[in-house]
Amino acid sequence: MNNRNLRHYKDEPRINPNTQWDKNYPTQQDIIEFNRKEYRKKEMVDHPDHYGGEDNPYEAIKVIEEWGLGFNLGNAVKYISRADKKGKKLEDLKKASWYINREIKKNKK
Repeated sequence: MNNRNLRHYKDEPRINPNTQWDKNYPTQQDIIEFNRKEYRKKEMVDHPDHYGGEDNPYEAIKVIEEWGLGFNLGNAVKYISRADKKGKKLEDLKKASWYINREIKKNKK
């Protein structure tokens, strides 16, 4: 049995062992970039992928702010834009509908 002392540090780059690289071993920069992309996939607060991601000019929050949609319509756009990106398409569409109906009721007053 091999008893190597494997120590991991929080800043140590890690790569997915299943990643296929082009016959060359990855450079440290390749590994860092891979880890950044993997982290971004898991990001749920700052520009999450299911809302379009930071680099997408049509990310829900950017569109909502640019169009000045306000709370109800902004939430409707948010739920429509992410429908089926988290595996809950019908739920997201129902939420969008709820916010649209709330805006309609507000405007009838």
